[in-house]
Amino acid sequence: MSDSNYEREEVFSKRVRAGKRTYFFDVKKSNTSRGEDFYITITESKKKFEGYVKHKIFLYKEDFNKFSEAFTQTVNHVKSELMPEYDFDEYTNREDNNDY
Repeated sequence: MSDSNYEREEVFSKRVRAGKRTYFFDVKKSNTSRGEDFYITITESKKKFEGYVKHKIFLYKEDFNKFSEAFTQTVNHVKSELMPEYDFDEYTNREDNNDY
């Protein structure tokens, strides 16, 4: 996809299957008149009766550190404070550690 001032190219993709949902983590390269840049899209795809419903988040390089830190703190809070007895590896082990 391109126009005179903007091009996007996918340079890396990671898919995570999670029950009825699939998450996609994609690194995209954009070429603009200002040069080359990279950003991440996070897409949740959920199968519904009428097809797939997708929700997408765009994450830009200037927000990577803040996003990563907030995400890690949030997950760690749930694991250690809200659900310390839960086995969060249960589903990972069930999938036999397959790479998606």
